Parts: sequence; structure tokens; C-alpha cells
Amino acid sequence: MEFIIVGKNIDVTPGLRGAVEDKLSKLDKYFSDDTKIHVTLSVEKERQKIEVTIPVKGNIIRSEQVSNDMYVSIDLVEEIIERQLKKYKNKIIERKQNADSFKQDYIDKEFADEDEIKIIRNKTFDVKPMYPEDACVQMELLGHDFFAFNNAENNKICVVYKRKGNTYGLIEPEA
Repeated sequence: MEFIIVGKNIDVTPGLRGAVEDKLSKLDKYFSDDTKIHVTLSVEKERQKIEVTIPVKGNIIRSEQVSNDMYVSIDLVEEIIERQLKKYKNKIIERKQNADSFKQDYIDKEFADEDEIKIIRNKTFDVKPMYPEDACVQMELLGHDFFAFNNAENNKICVVYKRKGNTYGLIEPEA
């Protein structure tokens, strides 16, 4: 595995780099040798945050953990990713199309199927063209954390969502 470690508002010291590589190298048993693991370490006030992104064909495995100690965040993020890999193994390696991103031992091993994904409610709604700012207002009026809409600027189905700190995000599909 190849680690790409960057820092935002923090210097990536050899100690931090070593801690990240030591902890996340436990995931080596799941991924092929050419897998790249993108790690971003950041500090905002007293929040120590680690974001780990592992792109594999067709999927992105991601976890973000925050605590008041970077080493605690590093420990937590590894546990979460390992849990995700075990829980969604069958979905990730669907029909072996992504199998070359993973080690054969992981592919062959069976894990207990915890909490099968079940859609229990289906909603339909009229999609009207609107601007992202208007979609944010509509989302607030509905009391939701996200809102899907037809973007009047580019005629694409987009999603606005509420972020921490009373800010908003916009998700747009590529071409």
C-alpha cells in the first residue's frame, strides 16, 4: 500500500507519519499492494481530525474521525474502515468486478452479514428548477439535512446539504 499523507494547519512530523502508517498498515491484509491510501490530518482549534480515503475501482472507502488527540483519531479511523470492509464486503466486491483491488484472502473470507441494508420508505416529489440558494432555503423550511433539486444553472439533479458551522454544501454530478 502507498500512503499519501498531507497536513492542513499541522506539520506531518515523522512521529505522526509513523503512527498513521503503522495503524493503517493493518489494512494491508485487505488491499492489493498497489492500493493508494490518501490521508489528510488537520487541526481546527482543539479538534484533531483525520480523513482517510481509499479509492478502489467503482467505490471509495472513506472515514473521518475527530477527537482532541490526533493519535486517538488515528486509532478510531482504522477501526471504522476495517468494520466497513467487513460489513460491506459483498457489496464492494460485487460480481468480482473490483476484486483486483483486494487481496484474495479478503475476497474468500466470509463475514457475518450485519444489518442488511433495507429501504423502508420511498418518497416521490416534484423536481422544480431552482438555484442552489433557493434549495437551501427549501431544505431549511422542510427541516431536513439535505435536499435534492434540479439546478436551474445547469439543469442537473443536485443535492444541497447542511454542514457543520451553519454552512452548506452542494453535490453536483460530473458531465
